[in-house]
Amino acid sequence: MPMACDEKLTEINLTRSQSSYIDRSDKFILNDRSFGRQFASFYCARYKSMYPILKARAEAKWGKKVIPLSELVENERSVIVGTLFKAMELQPTILKELSDEHSLAAQPQRSHFTSSSDTLFLEDNKQRLPLTGAIDVHKHVTGVPVAVFGKVREDGRFEVDDLCYAGFPKQMRRPVLSQDKYLVLISGLGLAEDAASLLPFQLFVDYVSGFLGCDGDQQKTSKVVRVVVAGNVLKLKDCTSESSKTKFSTRKESTCDASAARLLDNLLTQLASFVKVDVMSGDADPCSSLLPQQPLHPCLLPRTAQTCSTLQCVTNPYMFDLDGVRVLGTSGQNLSDIGLYARIDEPLEVLARTLEWRHLMPTAPDTLATYPFPDADPFIMEQCPHIYFAGNQPNYAAKIVQGDQGQEVLLVTVPKFCKAFSTVWINLQSLECQPVVFDVDL
Repeated sequence: MPMACDEKLTEINLTRSQSSYIDRSDKFILNDRSFGRQFASFYCARYKSMYPILKARAEAKWGKKVIPLSELVENERSVIVGTLFKAMELQPTILKELSDEHSLAAQPQRSHFTSSSDTLFLEDNKQRLPLTGAIDVHKHVTGVPVAVFGKVREDGRFEVDDLCYAGFPKQMRRPVLSQDKYLVLISGLGLAEDAASLLPFQLFVDYVSGFLGCDGDQQKTSKVVRVVVAGNVLKLKDCTSESSKTKFSTRKESTCDASAARLLDNLLTQLASFVKVDVMSGDADPCSSLLPQQPLHPCLLPRTAQTCSTLQCVTNPYMFDLDGVRVLGTSGQNLSDIGLYARIDEPLEVLARTLEWRHLMPTAPDTLATYPFPDADPFIMEQCPHIYFAGNQPNYAAKIVQGDQGQEVLLVTVPKFCKAFSTVWINLQSLECQPVVFDVDL
């Protein structure tokens, strides 16, 4: 850290705090990249993994054994387990996307695709059953594992009396730290040579590096042990409707400027010279959009890759431990996609629901592009994090939620820096969370 001076102009040497770090994202790394498989095995793996968890919780809650859908008896109350499927009239399809070419009416742009005609189905590994009753269609999406209690009506629909989710997974005890240490979250930089976020991000880099601020600020920034950049580091090029259409006869062109990448490389080199930095991939970044997104290639940041061992590009989702505090986060695609197919207004509520569902990205692969895993679903939460965040959100929000077994999780939505110029600082000792804004009024 640079030296600060107090009011008497005496030098103060500040040493940056250190923390132990363990990367827990192995299950998000693609070792076998085979794209010839179908997604049926992916859903089957989700069902098989979640079935014993839901079965145990359902039988403990209602005192009745879980039976397969094929053994249901009309008007007899039963407990069944499966995966939700949501039939939506307004859900985009490839046929609707091609409507322009066939002189059909174009679909209007929508903020979400829900309607009063939406219907929920529950399916196991053999069949599908329509649901009705005490289950809110607009609070659920395709892919959510759930157990329901009710009966089959004469019309063939299953009338739900109550439902049960997998709930929070088990959580390891959060260690008691002896001093304040900070994890800083930032997302949606959207950097370009003319980007409005350029000067605010330079201020952020200088502030965390210890070149700005009073003594109190520098004391605090010296306790920053890690910075996580949660996706969308570069600004996409503006595309017209014609240029954005697929052209199979032309080569793929980059959606980001090379000059913006060089700018990002220089700024991250400055930041990583003073603090450890993790850069997650995002849906606007120059990498595959299939989830889990793989780390950005080092050639995107050549200077940083050569000179700074303190910076690493990581997966999206990303899970790691800092001094025993488990952190799990995404670049925000899961929240954005659920928001399109459900009527849940607050991103923080969506984040809480994915935790209750015990699944990071239930809408994958239906409406969220993902790799076709053959025998496992890596998005199932096996352990409960202490901090759970999502980047590239409209605004900052944070709250602590509790599970039924005493789990405590800090939920955080990180706003787009290119819009709000805001970062999120989390105290690992107390889990206190606050935004720090680097807005510049010129």
